[in-house]
Amino acid sequence: MTMNLFDQFSSPQMLGMPLIIIAMAMPTMIFFPPMRLITNRTSAMQNWLMLKFTKQLMSPLNKPGHSWALPLLLIMYTLLLINLLGLLPYTFTPTTQLSMNMALALPLWLTTVLIGLRNQPAASLAHMLPVGTPTPLIPILITIETVSLLIRPLALGIRLTANLTAGHLLITLISTATLTLFPTMPLVSLLTLTLLLLLTALEIAVAMIQAYVFTLLLSLYLQENT
Repeated sequence: MTMNLFDQFSSPQMLGMPLIIIAMAMPTMIFFPPMRLITNRTSAMQNWLMLKFTKQLMSPLNKPGHSWALPLLLIMYTLLLINLLGLLPYTFTPTTQLSMNMALALPLWLTTVLIGLRNQPAASLAHMLPVGTPTPLIPILITIETVSLLIRPLALGIRLTANLTAGHLLITLISTATLTLFPTMPLVSLLTLTLLLLLTALEIAVAMIQAYVFTLLLSLYLQENT
C-alpha cells in the first residue's frame, strides 16, 4: 500500500499519547543536565558555542540592540532543537508547518519595526526613500520599499518551511525506493541507501543552517531599527 508522502508531517501517537512530547523531553534532558560545580566537556562546548554565536550576532548591532542577545539566542536554540528533533524516528518537525513559522516570524518582525518607529522614527522612515531620488519616482519607490518591508515575515516563514519540507520529502522518497528495490535489485538498493545517508547528513546541516539564517535575518532587521 502506498503511503501518503505528507503523513510524515502528522504527529504520531502511541496509546493516545503524542510521541512528540517524549521526543522533545529527551534532548532537553541531554542539553540541560543538573547543575554541577565542575562542568563537563559537553557543557563547556555548549557554553563556548553560545558565546561565539552571541558575539557574532551582537557585534554589528548598536548598544541598545544588545538587550536582544538572550531572546535571539533562545530563538536560535529552540529552532535548532526542533529542526533536529524532526530527524529522529517516530517524530515530526513542527517547523515544517507554515502556521507555526508565521506565528513565530510575524510578532518578532513586527517588534523590530515598532522598536525602530519608537526610538528613531525619522531614520526608520528614511529607509523607504533613498537620498537623491527624482521626484517622479518617489511614489513608486515608496510603494516598492513598503511591499518589501511587509513581505519580510512571509519570507522568514516560507524559507524555513520550504527548506525543511523539501528535505523531508526527499528522504521519504529515497527511503521508500531503497526498501522497494531491495528484493529485486540489491545493488541499486545499496546505491540508494548510500544516497540516503548522504542526504540525511545534508538535512542535518540544513536544519542547523536554517535556524541560524532565521536568527541572523532577525538580527539584521533589528540592526536597521536600533
